[in-house]
Amino acid sequence: MNGPDSEYGNKTSAGRALILHPQLRTVADENYRLPEAQVAEAEGLASAIGLEITVAEVVVVNSPRPATLFGTGKVDELGILIKAEKIEVVVLDTALSPIQQRNLERAWNCKVIDRTGLILEIFADRAQSKEGTLQVELARLTYQRSRLVHSWTHLERQRGGLGTVGGPGETQIEADRRMIDDRVVSLRRQLEAVVRTRELHRKNRREVPYPVVALVGYTNAGKSTLFNRLTGAAVMAEDQLFATLDPTMRAVDIPGRGGRIILSDTVGFVSELPTQLVAAFRATLEEVLGADVIVHVRDIVHPDSEAQKQDVLSVLAYLGVEDERREAMIEVYNKMDQACTDDRQRIGNLVQRTPLAVAVSALSGEGCPQLLELIGHQVGRHDRPVRISLPHRDGATLAWLYQVGEIMERRDDEETVWLVVRLDAANAGRLEKRLGHPLDWADDAVRAAE
Repeated sequence: MNGPDSEYGNKTSAGRALILHPQLRTVADENYRLPEAQVAEAEGLASAIGLEITVAEVVVVNSPRPATLFGTGKVDELGILIKAEKIEVVVLDTALSPIQQRNLERAWNCKVIDRTGLILEIFADRAQSKEGTLQVELARLTYQRSRLVHSWTHLERQRGGLGTVGGPGETQIEADRRMIDDRVVSLRRQLEAVVRTRELHRKNRREVPYPVVALVGYTNAGKSTLFNRLTGAAVMAEDQLFATLDPTMRAVDIPGRGGRIILSDTVGFVSELPTQLVAAFRATLEEVLGADVIVHVRDIVHPDSEAQKQDVLSVLAYLGVEDERREAMIEVYNKMDQACTDDRQRIGNLVQRTPLAVAVSALSGEGCPQLLELIGHQVGRHDRPVRISLPHRDGATLAWLYQVGEIMERRDDEETVWLVVRLDAANAGRLEKRLGHPLDWADDAVRAAE
């Protein structure tokens, strides 16, 4: 888009920054977070784009002002601090209205970024794939459209009409908004093509098919480190917020159960994730919707771990993940390597009370075998047993059954191998084609085992 620099046209890296977290909520709020933890998260977000954090503090706001958020006295007090510390960028860890952002920039004579703008800036910096770039640009333009009054300095001008033929002409802000709308339409068309391509890929995977297991979680919970541990991949995994944006998929063999899964690493969630980003990244996040099993990775030693869990569940609900599937989610209590003795006792009790939970350290590998076993159980929860008789000479089919299924019973005589094998629907269909006759389902074998 042509024109002067947009609000985020130039990166804000290498600037001296002041981090302010307005404390608006009360302890009674069900998603209450420790202010110190929120400030630390805001510092992490600001550091992710290279800002030099000079001061970071909590500011209690009893009665938010529509014009400036803070009261006049507090605005003046912060203005003195900003001038003394030569602050170039103020990061407000909340959502600001365009009017509030404009008025604070005028009062403090520096750039002001709210939480939404900061996260958008990080995503713009991290997006690597063509799809990710399109998604971020769409989100940024949607956000910027409501802030044209703040982003441009010449909006009072009007383009001249056609003399006596027309009226006063199109205002600059109307023209700029129209330019953004045209670009948004173009981006959405391109992303629709991405969605179609992803659906083709999903269709191809269903025909293979291997179950898909999606890792989700709060940003910096250790999803990518766990992904690397389970797959042997080398996905970027750093102690940094939003280190991974583009989804990555790898095949993983499940020991014991037999068979293979596709493990998917997705973008991390965060509290107050901008709706523009959720909407723009829907094509990517639809990998979660199509997953057979969802694995929720939590930083269990983080002081706000429970509130982070609620944020993840909220985004999953927004995406359309049904209650039943969220209840069947595996919870991974990660970062056990950082847990003290008391934490380990607490987490152990939590695992015992939670049917689908396992404590792990993605860094050291502790608990990962138990996680794979639990994933195998969940992937196979809809499998059914089938009775099969094979001649000894059909060693290829017998070996294949051991590879893709769970052998529940086996009995051999001189010429025949008698089996009860638990198979998923896809492999049961393959076996039926292989044998050339309908299968003899043995659900009574499951009831006897139970």
